[in-house]
Amino acid sequence: MQDRITKIFKAIADPTRREIFHALVIGAVALPINQVSNQFQISRQGVTKHLKTLEDAGLVTISTQGRERFCFANTQPLAEVNQWLKFYEKFWDGALGNLDNYLDSKG
Repeated sequence: MQDRITKIFKAIADPTRREIFHALVIGAVALPINQVSNQFQISRQGVTKHLKTLEDAGLVTISTQGRERFCFANTQPLAEVNQWLKFYEKFWDGALGNLDNYLDSKG
């Protein structure tokens, strides 16, 4: 699981990849790579490299239909990240509660 989360964080660390992923999520349908690349001011090859990173993280599925390659967003891996973050949310909630109690005792 840790390796998968590392891949997801790597994929979403880049702002262009986040924008590509967001465009695919908003589209809610499989989009041809050409259509995705037309939305960005980088080369089709650059978009394809970003899509490959997203695909490696499981955030995008790429399928071939005839001569065209289609991309579809998969938001399920973000649920894994959310689960991972919830562990730390509990930690921070407790730490902030302790800080609040400490500050109240000093005031």
